[in-house]
Amino acid sequence: MAKQHRYTAKIVWSGATRDYKSYARAHTVEIAGKPPIPYSSDPAFNGDPERHNPEEMLVAALSSCHMLWYLHLCAVKGVVVTSYIDAAEGTMLEEPLGGRFTDVVLKPVITLTPESDEAVAASLHERAHAECFIANSVNFPVRCAPSFVKSEASAA
Repeated sequence: MAKQHRYTAKIVWSGATRDYKSYARAHTVEIAGKPPIPYSSDPAFNGDPERHNPEEMLVAALSSCHMLWYLHLCAVKGVVVTSYIDAAEGTMLEEPLGGRFTDVVLKPVITLTPESDEAVAASLHERAHAECFIANSVNFPVRCAPSFVKSEASAA
């Protein structure tokens, strides 16, 4: 039987929408019990470059979800990861009647202990992708192009 999970977020904005150029895009995302997140639209759409925007956060959510599944699978398979740094990139196509993401590429650089099997580590990305809740919820390709580094010492 499937379990259902519910997530809530409160979006808070105030201002005046007198015309397209003049209204503030700055707003706050509030999630109960957590610090507020300053948000805006992308600077390309009159947003504040100092604030997070939904497009960046979609890419971050895909990257984070993949990483969490990947680390879980590595732990189960005995692959010891000591560092995971992803420079994920998303491409959005702006069209006359809206826009859409066309793809996201995850580019993690993963550091493994010397005794960890790199072939096993590499093979776990496909499973992590299949398990990622966020990747399973989007209608565009999410690709993973990992690279691996062996640490000089075993993990303690």
